[in-house]
Amino acid sequence: MSTKIYIILVAGGKGVRMDSKTPKQFQLVLGRPLVMHTFDAFSAFYDRAEFLLVLPELEIGKWKHLCVDYDFSVPHQIVEGGPTRYHSVKNALNFVEDKSLVFIHDAVRPLVNNETITTCLQVARLHGTAIPVASVTDSLRRMENGISEAVDREKYRLVQTPQVFRSEIIKKAYLQSYRADFSDDASVVESGGVSLYIVEGNADNIKVTRPGDTGYVEAVLSARRTQ
Repeated sequence: MSTKIYIILVAGGKGVRMDSKTPKQFQLVLGRPLVMHTFDAFSAFYDRAEFLLVLPELEIGKWKHLCVDYDFSVPHQIVEGGPTRYHSVKNALNFVEDKSLVFIHDAVRPLVNNETITTCLQVARLHGTAIPVASVTDSLRRMENGISEAVDREKYRLVQTPQVFRSEIIKKAYLQSYRADFSDDASVVESGGVSLYIVEGNADNIKVTRPGDTGYVEAVLSARRTQ
């Protein structure tokens, strides 16, 4: 019997830094809401995974209308988000069965590629966790008490999603009380004493945050379509 797979897409943002009244997950990219492109990235799982889309309560109705307007028919369950990303993921985990594998992915990262997804799945099957990272290309400086100093960027990595876990690991981790330093699912799991397995992500896998990011996403998606 194959292991059940869940894909949690977390779309709780309000797009404050996008300088737009439209939440960033609903910004149009190549004529479709951005989050629909993120579903596309996981298209290989359409017939063998359960999708859970986490949305702010006030955006659920909007999403349902968008599904009709854009003829979006990928089966998924809508989960109401919470006040923080931690609480949103915790709400989604209530719908996850035991003895499964759980992908947790930022819904505004539509450029994750098949190689990253496949590698994360394989490593999580073996070791229970898989966290994709990317190299830092810019110079870094450490700031403290008004003083800055250069640091070795080779010692640092940018953390991406999807972060993948065996269900027993991630569900146990989310029994902990919320802490402000829980920046992602990896930090929640690590705080419970579980070792994390790091894998190579893909450099294009950015989190859409600012207005110029959507143009970058459009360019990459357009280039991929011509390959």
